[in-house]
Amino acid sequence: MSKSLRRGSVLEVLRAFLKLGCSSFGGPIAHLGYFRAEFVERRGWLDDQSYIDLIALCQFLPGPASSQIGMALGHKRAGWLGALAAWLGFTLPSAIALILFAYGIAQWPALALSGALHGLMVVAAAVVAQAVCAMAKSLCPDRLRAGIALGAASILIAAPSAVGQIWVILLGGLAGYWMQPQRPMLPAARSECSVSRRTGGVLLGLFALLLLLLPTLAVVWSSPWLSAASVFYRSGALVFGGGHVVLPLLQAGVVPPGWISNDIFLTGYGAAQALPGPLFAFAAYVGAAMFSPLGGWIGGLMLLGAIFLPAFLLVFGALPFWDTLRHRESVRRAMGGINAAVVGILAAALYEPVCTSAIHARSDCLLALAAFGLLVFARISPVLVVALGAVVGWGMST
Repeated sequence: MSKSLRRGSVLEVLRAFLKLGCSSFGGPIAHLGYFRAEFVERRGWLDDQSYIDLIALCQFLPGPASSQIGMALGHKRAGWLGALAAWLGFTLPSAIALILFAYGIAQWPALALSGALHGLMVVAAAVVAQAVCAMAKSLCPDRLRAGIALGAASILIAAPSAVGQIWVILLGGLAGYWMQPQRPMLPAARSECSVSRRTGGVLLGLFALLLLLLPTLAVVWSSPWLSAASVFYRSGALVFGGGHVVLPLLQAGVVPPGWISNDIFLTGYGAAQALPGPLFAFAAYVGAAMFSPLGGWIGGLMLLGAIFLPAFLLVFGALPFWDTLRHRESVRRAMGGINAAVVGILAAALYEPVCTSAIHARSDCLLALAAFGLLVFARISPVLVVALGAVVGWGMST
Protein backbone atom coordinates (compact mmCIF):
# COMPACT_ATOMS: atom_id res chain seq x y z
CA MET A 1 0.00 0.00 0.00
CA SER A 2 0.98 3.59 -0.44
CA LYS A 3 3.84 4.85 1.76
CA SER A 4 2.38 8.34 1.60
CA LEU A 5 -0.65 7.34 3.64
CA ARG A 6 -0.66 9.34 6.87
CA ARG A 7 -1.78 7.81 10.13
CA GLY A 8 -5.20 8.63 11.52
CA SER A 9 -7.08 8.14 14.77
CA VAL A 10 -9.07 5.15 15.94
CA LEU A 11 -12.12 7.39 16.37
CA GLU A 12 -11.82 8.55 12.75
CA VAL A 13 -11.82 4.93 11.57
CA LEU A 14 -14.78 4.06 13.79
CA ARG A 15 -16.85 6.99 12.49
CA ALA A 16 -16.09 6.18 8.86
CA PHE A 17 -17.01 2.50 9.15
CA LEU A 18 -20.02 3.14 11.37
CA LYS A 19 -21.48 5.27 8.60
CA LEU A 20 -20.91 2.43 6.13
CA GLY A 21 -22.28 -0.14 8.57
CA CYS A 22 -25.55 1.80 8.66
CA SER A 23 -25.84 2.49 4.92
CA SER A 24 -23.99 -0.13 2.81
CA PHE A 25 -26.82 -2.28 1.48
CA GLY A 26 -26.43 -4.73 -1.39
CA GLY A 27 -23.95 -7.41 -0.33
CA PRO A 28 -20.16 -7.81 -0.63
CA ILE A 29 -19.79 -6.65 -4.24
CA ALA A 30 -21.68 -3.46 -3.44
CA HIS A 31 -19.54 -3.04 -0.31
CA LEU A 32 -16.41 -2.92 -2.46
CA GLY A 33 -17.92 -0.02 -4.38
CA TYR A 34 -18.85 1.80 -1.17
CA PHE A 35 -15.32 1.30 0.19
CA ARG A 36 -13.67 2.60 -2.97
CA ALA A 37 -15.87 5.71 -3.05
CA GLU A 38 -15.23 6.42 0.63
CA PHE A 39 -11.57 5.51 1.14
CA VAL A 40 -9.97 5.90 -2.29
CA GLU A 41 -11.92 8.77 -3.83
CA ARG A 42 -13.28 10.77 -0.90
CA ARG A 43 -10.77 10.29 1.93
CA GLY A 44 -7.66 9.32 -0.06
CA TRP A 45 -6.56 6.71 2.47
CA LEU A 46 -4.97 4.65 -0.31
CA ASP A 47 -4.64 4.63 -4.10
CA ASP A 48 -6.52 2.52 -6.63
CA GLN A 49 -3.68 0.03 -7.20
CA SER A 50 -3.29 -0.62 -3.47
CA TYR A 51 -7.03 -1.09 -3.13
CA ILE A 52 -7.18 -3.55 -6.06
CA ASP A 53 -4.28 -5.50 -4.56
CA LEU A 54 -6.09 -5.72 -1.22
CA ILE A 55 -9.27 -6.96 -2.94
CA ALA A 56 -7.26 -9.68 -4.68
CA LEU A 57 -5.91 -10.94 -1.36
CA CYS A 58 -9.29 -10.99 0.39
CA GLN A 59 -11.02 -12.71 -2.52
CA PHE A 60 -8.34 -15.40 -2.34
CA LEU A 61 -8.85 -16.05 1.39
CA PRO A 62 -11.83 -17.78 3.04
CA GLY A 63 -14.05 -15.50 5.07
CA PRO A 64 -16.09 -12.32 4.49
CA ALA A 65 -14.04 -10.41 1.92
CA SER A 66 -15.55 -6.98 2.52
CA SER A 67 -15.02 -7.24 6.29
CA GLN A 68 -11.42 -8.38 5.78
CA ILE A 69 -10.79 -5.43 3.48
CA GLY A 70 -12.29 -3.15 6.12
CA MET A 71 -10.05 -4.61 8.84
CA ALA A 72 -6.97 -4.14 6.67
CA LEU A 73 -7.93 -0.54 5.88
CA GLY A 74 -8.51 0.19 9.55
CA HIS A 75 -5.13 -1.34 10.46
CA LYS A 76 -3.35 0.67 7.81
CA ARG A 77 -4.97 3.85 9.06
CA ALA A 78 -4.72 3.43 12.85
CA GLY A 79 -2.96 0.18 13.72
CA TRP A 80 -4.47 -2.83 15.47
CA LEU A 81 -7.07 -0.76 17.32
CA GLY A 82 -8.00 0.75 13.96
CA ALA A 83 -8.65 -2.77 12.60
CA LEU A 84 -10.92 -3.47 15.57
CA ALA A 85 -12.70 -0.13 15.15
CA ALA A 86 -13.31 -0.81 11.45
CA TRP A 87 -14.85 -4.21 12.23
CA LEU A 88 -17.01 -2.87 15.06
CA GLY A 89 -18.30 0.07 13.02
CA PHE A 90 -19.12 -2.01 9.96
CA THR A 91 -20.62 -5.02 11.77
CA LEU A 92 -22.41 -3.90 14.94
CA PRO A 93 -25.36 -1.98 13.41
CA SER A 94 -26.73 -5.05 11.61
CA ALA A 95 -25.66 -7.43 14.39
CA ILE A 96 -27.56 -5.45 17.04
CA ALA A 97 -30.63 -5.25 14.81
CA LEU A 98 -30.56 -9.02 14.29
CA ILE A 99 -30.15 -9.75 18.01
CA LEU A 100 -33.19 -7.55 18.71
CA PHE A 101 -35.08 -9.46 16.00
CA ALA A 102 -34.12 -12.73 17.72
CA TYR A 103 -35.48 -11.36 21.01
CA GLY A 104 -38.72 -10.47 19.24
CA ILE A 105 -39.07 -14.03 17.99
CA ALA A 106 -38.39 -15.37 21.51
CA GLN A 107 -40.82 -12.93 23.17
CA TRP A 108 -43.64 -13.62 20.74
CA PRO A 109 -43.14 -17.21 19.48
CA ALA A 110 -46.24 -16.95 17.32
CA LEU A 111 -44.29 -14.55 15.10
CA ALA A 112 -42.20 -17.46 13.85
CA LEU A 113 -45.39 -19.01 12.45
CA SER A 114 -46.77 -15.81 10.92
CA GLY A 115 -47.28 -15.35 7.22
CA ALA A 116 -44.86 -12.41 7.13
CA LEU A 117 -41.98 -14.50 8.45
CA HIS A 118 -42.89 -17.37 6.16
CA GLY A 119 -42.58 -14.81 3.35
CA LEU A 120 -39.05 -14.06 4.57
CA MET A 121 -38.19 -17.76 4.34
CA VAL A 122 -39.50 -17.91 0.77
CA VAL A 123 -37.49 -14.82 -0.21
CA ALA A 124 -34.41 -16.45 1.33
CA ALA A 125 -34.83 -19.24 -1.24
CA ALA A 126 -34.81 -16.66 -4.05
CA VAL A 127 -31.73 -14.93 -2.60
CA VAL A 128 -29.80 -18.20 -2.38
CA ALA A 129 -30.87 -19.14 -5.92
CA GLN A 130 -29.59 -15.78 -7.15
CA ALA A 131 -26.27 -16.37 -5.37
CA VAL A 132 -25.94 -19.85 -6.90
CA CYS A 133 -26.52 -18.50 -10.42
CA ALA A 134 -24.13 -15.57 -10.02
CA MET A 135 -21.38 -17.69 -8.45
CA ALA A 136 -21.77 -20.47 -11.02
CA LYS A 137 -21.37 -17.97 -13.84
CA SER A 138 -18.12 -16.53 -12.46
CA LEU A 139 -16.59 -19.54 -10.66
CA CYS A 140 -17.57 -22.42 -12.98
CA PRO A 141 -16.71 -21.11 -16.47
CA ASP A 142 -15.51 -24.46 -17.90
CA ARG A 143 -16.56 -28.12 -17.89
CA LEU A 144 -14.09 -29.18 -15.20
CA ARG A 145 -15.24 -26.65 -12.62
CA ALA A 146 -18.89 -27.15 -13.52
CA GLY A 147 -18.35 -30.88 -12.96
CA ILE A 148 -16.72 -30.22 -9.57
CA ALA A 149 -19.73 -28.11 -8.57
CA LEU A 150 -22.22 -30.76 -9.71
CA GLY A 151 -20.27 -33.49 -7.94
CA ALA A 152 -20.14 -31.52 -4.70
CA ALA A 153 -23.87 -30.80 -4.84
CA SER A 154 -24.68 -34.45 -5.54
CA ILE A 155 -22.58 -35.70 -2.61
CA LEU A 156 -24.17 -33.26 -0.16
CA ILE A 157 -27.74 -33.85 -1.33
CA ALA A 158 -27.22 -37.60 -1.00
CA ALA A 159 -25.44 -37.37 2.38
CA PRO A 160 -25.78 -33.92 3.96
CA SER A 161 -23.40 -33.24 6.87
CA ALA A 162 -20.92 -30.67 8.14
CA VAL A 163 -18.07 -33.17 7.67
CA GLY A 164 -19.20 -33.77 4.08
CA GLN A 165 -18.92 -30.06 3.35
CA ILE A 166 -15.31 -30.03 4.52
CA TRP A 167 -14.54 -33.09 2.40
CA VAL A 168 -15.99 -31.66 -0.80
CA ILE A 169 -13.95 -28.46 -0.29
CA LEU A 170 -10.77 -30.54 0.08
CA LEU A 171 -11.64 -32.75 -2.90
CA GLY A 172 -12.48 -29.70 -4.99
CA GLY A 173 -9.08 -28.19 -4.21
CA LEU A 174 -7.30 -31.42 -5.15
CA ALA A 175 -9.28 -31.74 -8.40
CA GLY A 176 -8.48 -28.14 -9.31
CA TYR A 177 -4.78 -28.62 -8.52
CA TRP A 178 -4.36 -31.83 -10.52
CA MET A 179 -6.72 -31.26 -13.44
CA GLN A 180 -6.83 -27.55 -14.27
CA PRO A 181 -4.45 -26.48 -17.05
CA GLN A 182 -1.73 -23.97 -16.32
CA ARG A 183 -2.48 -20.40 -17.37
CA PRO A 184 -0.11 -17.51 -18.07
CA MET A 185 0.41 -15.26 -15.07
CA LEU A 186 -0.13 -11.53 -15.35
CA PRO A 187 2.62 -9.32 -13.89
CA ALA A 188 1.63 -7.64 -10.65
CA ALA A 189 3.12 -4.81 -8.68
CA ARG A 190 4.75 -5.70 -5.39
CA SER A 191 2.53 -4.76 -2.46
CA GLU A 192 3.70 -3.20 0.80
CA CYS A 193 2.70 -4.56 4.18
CA SER A 194 2.93 -3.15 7.69
CA VAL A 195 2.61 -6.60 9.33
CA SER A 196 5.86 -8.49 9.86
CA ARG A 197 6.35 -12.04 8.62
CA ARG A 198 6.89 -13.21 12.19
CA THR A 199 3.55 -11.74 13.27
CA GLY A 200 1.88 -13.21 10.20
CA GLY A 201 3.28 -16.66 10.96
CA VAL A 202 2.04 -16.48 14.56
CA LEU A 203 -1.45 -15.48 13.42
CA LEU A 204 -1.63 -18.28 10.84
CA GLY A 205 -0.43 -20.76 13.45
CA LEU A 206 -3.10 -19.55 15.88
CA PHE A 207 -5.73 -19.89 13.15
CA ALA A 208 -4.79 -23.54 12.55
CA LEU A 209 -4.46 -24.31 16.27
CA LEU A 210 -7.95 -23.02 17.08
CA LEU A 211 -9.43 -24.89 14.11
CA LEU A 212 -8.00 -28.16 15.44
CA LEU A 213 -8.24 -27.52 19.19
CA LEU A 214 -11.75 -26.10 19.69
CA PRO A 215 -13.64 -29.30 18.72
CA THR A 216 -11.40 -31.35 21.03
CA LEU A 217 -11.87 -29.00 23.98
CA ALA A 218 -15.64 -28.99 23.42
CA VAL A 219 -15.71 -32.80 23.70
CA VAL A 220 -13.33 -33.02 26.66
CA TRP A 221 -15.16 -30.39 28.73
CA SER A 222 -18.70 -31.19 27.45
CA SER A 223 -19.32 -27.47 27.12
CA PRO A 224 -22.20 -26.24 24.91
CA TRP A 225 -20.50 -22.86 24.67
CA LEU A 226 -17.25 -24.36 23.38
CA SER A 227 -19.23 -26.60 21.00
CA ALA A 228 -21.06 -23.59 19.57
CA ALA A 229 -17.84 -21.53 19.35
CA SER A 230 -16.21 -24.43 17.48
CA VAL A 231 -19.07 -24.60 14.94
CA PHE A 232 -19.05 -20.85 14.33
CA TYR A 233 -15.26 -20.65 14.14
CA ARG A 234 -15.16 -23.53 11.65
CA SER A 235 -17.89 -21.90 9.57
CA GLY A 236 -15.95 -18.63 9.44
CA ALA A 237 -12.76 -20.48 8.54
CA LEU A 238 -14.24 -22.46 5.63
CA VAL A 239 -16.47 -19.92 3.88
CA PHE A 240 -15.10 -19.48 0.37
CA GLY A 241 -17.03 -17.47 -2.19
CA GLY A 242 -19.09 -15.00 -0.16
CA GLY A 243 -21.32 -14.61 2.86
CA HIS A 244 -24.17 -16.69 1.40
CA VAL A 245 -22.07 -19.83 1.84
CA VAL A 246 -22.23 -19.38 5.62
CA LEU A 247 -25.87 -20.55 5.41
CA PRO A 248 -25.21 -24.28 4.78
CA LEU A 249 -22.17 -24.39 7.06
CA LEU A 250 -24.01 -22.88 10.02
CA GLN A 251 -27.23 -24.79 9.37
CA ALA A 252 -25.39 -28.11 9.40
CA GLY A 253 -23.74 -27.16 12.68
CA VAL A 254 -26.59 -25.68 14.73
CA VAL A 255 -29.89 -27.24 13.57
CA PRO A 256 -29.14 -31.02 13.88
CA PRO A 257 -27.97 -30.69 17.55
CA GLY A 258 -31.26 -28.93 18.34
CA TRP A 259 -29.73 -25.57 19.29
CA ILE A 260 -32.20 -23.73 17.05
CA SER A 261 -35.16 -24.81 14.91
CA ASN A 262 -34.78 -24.76 11.14
CA ASP A 263 -37.74 -22.39 10.67
CA ILE A 264 -36.32 -19.81 13.09
CA PHE A 265 -32.90 -20.20 11.47
CA LEU A 266 -34.20 -19.48 7.95
CA THR A 267 -36.45 -16.67 9.17
CA GLY A 268 -33.41 -14.82 10.47
CA TYR A 269 -31.52 -15.46 7.25
CA GLY A 270 -34.34 -13.85 5.30
CA ALA A 271 -34.36 -10.86 7.67
CA ALA A 272 -30.58 -10.47 7.33
CA GLN A 273 -31.01 -9.73 3.62
CA ALA A 274 -32.78 -6.47 4.48
CA LEU A 275 -29.92 -5.06 6.56
CA PRO A 276 -26.73 -3.21 5.61
CA GLY A 277 -23.26 -4.45 6.47
CA PRO A 278 -21.78 -7.96 6.23
CA LEU A 279 -24.03 -11.01 5.90
CA PHE A 280 -21.84 -12.73 8.51
CA ALA A 281 -23.69 -10.61 11.08
CA PHE A 282 -26.40 -13.27 10.70
CA ALA A 283 -24.31 -15.21 13.23
CA ALA A 284 -25.41 -12.75 15.92
CA TYR A 285 -29.05 -13.65 15.25
CA VAL A 286 -28.34 -17.39 15.38
CA GLY A 287 -26.36 -17.02 18.60
CA ALA A 288 -29.08 -14.92 20.25
CA ALA A 289 -31.94 -17.18 19.09
CA MET A 290 -30.41 -20.44 20.34
CA PHE A 291 -32.17 -22.41 23.04
CA SER A 292 -30.95 -22.27 26.67
CA PRO A 293 -28.24 -22.39 28.01
CA LEU A 294 -27.03 -20.65 24.88
CA GLY A 295 -28.66 -17.58 23.40
CA GLY A 296 -29.33 -13.98 24.38
CA TRP A 297 -27.02 -11.01 24.06
CA ILE A 298 -24.03 -12.96 25.39
CA GLY A 299 -24.57 -15.80 22.93
CA GLY A 300 -25.15 -13.45 20.01
CA LEU A 301 -22.06 -11.30 20.60
CA MET A 302 -19.78 -14.20 21.56
CA LEU A 303 -20.64 -16.25 18.49
CA LEU A 304 -20.45 -13.16 16.28
CA GLY A 305 -16.85 -12.82 17.45
CA ALA A 306 -16.22 -16.53 16.91
CA ILE A 307 -17.30 -16.46 13.26
CA PHE A 308 -15.26 -13.35 12.46
CA LEU A 309 -12.09 -14.38 14.32
CA PRO A 310 -10.77 -16.59 11.47
CA ALA A 311 -11.18 -13.68 9.03
CA PHE A 312 -9.01 -11.47 11.27
CA LEU A 313 -6.32 -14.12 11.75
CA LEU A 314 -6.21 -15.03 8.05
CA VAL A 315 -6.08 -11.57 6.53
CA PHE A 316 -3.28 -10.33 8.80
CA GLY A 317 -1.54 -13.69 8.74
CA ALA A 318 -1.50 -13.81 4.93
CA LEU A 319 -0.68 -10.16 4.22
CA PRO A 320 3.11 -10.53 4.69
CA PHE A 321 3.20 -13.59 2.41
CA TRP A 322 0.74 -12.40 -0.24
CA ASP A 323 3.30 -11.56 -2.94
CA THR A 324 4.63 -15.10 -2.82
CA LEU A 325 1.25 -16.81 -2.64
CA ARG A 326 -0.42 -14.99 -5.50
CA HIS A 327 2.37 -15.94 -7.92
CA ARG A 328 2.10 -19.68 -7.23
CA GLU A 329 0.21 -21.30 -10.10
CA SER A 330 -0.51 -24.38 -7.98
CA VAL A 331 -2.32 -22.24 -5.39
CA ARG A 332 -4.42 -20.57 -8.06
CA ARG A 333 -5.43 -23.92 -9.58
CA ALA A 334 -6.42 -25.34 -6.20
CA MET A 335 -8.46 -22.24 -5.41
CA GLY A 336 -10.31 -22.63 -8.72
CA GLY A 337 -11.42 -26.11 -7.64
CA ILE A 338 -12.32 -24.97 -4.12
CA ASN A 339 -14.48 -22.15 -5.44
CA ALA A 340 -16.29 -24.54 -7.77
CA ALA A 341 -16.97 -26.91 -4.86
CA VAL A 342 -18.40 -23.96 -2.91
CA VAL A 343 -20.95 -23.42 -5.69
CA GLY A 344 -21.99 -27.05 -5.24
CA ILE A 345 -22.30 -26.60 -1.46
CA LEU A 346 -24.59 -23.62 -1.92
CA ALA A 347 -26.64 -25.43 -4.59
CA ALA A 348 -27.16 -28.36 -2.19
CA ALA A 349 -28.26 -25.91 0.53
CA LEU A 350 -30.73 -24.36 -1.91
CA TYR A 351 -32.46 -27.73 -2.09
CA GLU A 352 -32.16 -28.60 1.61
CA PRO A 353 -32.79 -26.87 3.97
CA VAL A 354 -33.88 -23.74 2.08
CA CYS A 355 -36.48 -25.00 -0.41
CA THR A 356 -37.62 -28.02 1.58
CA SER A 357 -38.37 -25.76 4.57
CA ALA A 358 -39.86 -22.76 2.78
CA ILE A 359 -41.70 -24.07 -0.29
CA HIS A 360 -44.85 -25.94 0.76
CA ALA A 361 -47.47 -24.86 -1.75
CA ARG A 362 -47.88 -23.49 -5.27
CA SER A 363 -48.29 -20.00 -3.84
CA ASP A 364 -44.87 -20.31 -2.15
CA CYS A 365 -43.31 -21.41 -5.43
CA LEU A 366 -44.88 -18.45 -7.26
CA LEU A 367 -43.64 -16.01 -4.62
CA ALA A 368 -40.12 -17.46 -4.81
CA LEU A 369 -40.08 -17.21 -8.62
CA ALA A 370 -41.38 -13.63 -8.48
CA ALA A 371 -38.71 -12.66 -5.93
CA PHE A 372 -36.01 -14.33 -8.04
CA GLY A 373 -37.19 -12.42 -11.12
CA LEU A 374 -37.14 -9.11 -9.25
CA LEU A 375 -33.62 -9.76 -7.97
CA VAL A 376 -32.04 -11.13 -11.16
CA PHE A 377 -33.90 -9.53 -14.07
CA ALA A 378 -35.44 -6.35 -12.66
CA ARG A 379 -32.39 -5.81 -10.38
CA ILE A 380 -34.56 -4.55 -7.56
CA SER A 381 -32.80 -3.93 -4.24
CA PRO A 382 -32.86 -6.98 -1.93
CA VAL A 383 -34.20 -4.70 0.80
CA LEU A 384 -37.33 -3.97 -1.22
CA VAL A 385 -37.71 -7.60 -2.30
CA VAL A 386 -37.49 -8.78 1.32
CA ALA A 387 -40.09 -6.22 2.41
CA LEU A 388 -42.37 -7.23 -0.46
CA GLY A 389 -41.97 -10.92 0.42
CA ALA A 390 -42.96 -10.27 4.04
CA VAL A 391 -46.05 -8.27 2.95
CA VAL A 392 -47.14 -10.88 0.40
CA GLY A 393 -46.56 -13.71 2.88
CA TRP A 394 -48.70 -11.92 5.44
CA GLY A 395 -51.40 -11.31 2.85
CA MET A 396 -51.47 -14.95 1.79
CA SER A 397 -51.94 -16.07 5.40
CA THR A 398 -54.94 -13.83 6.13
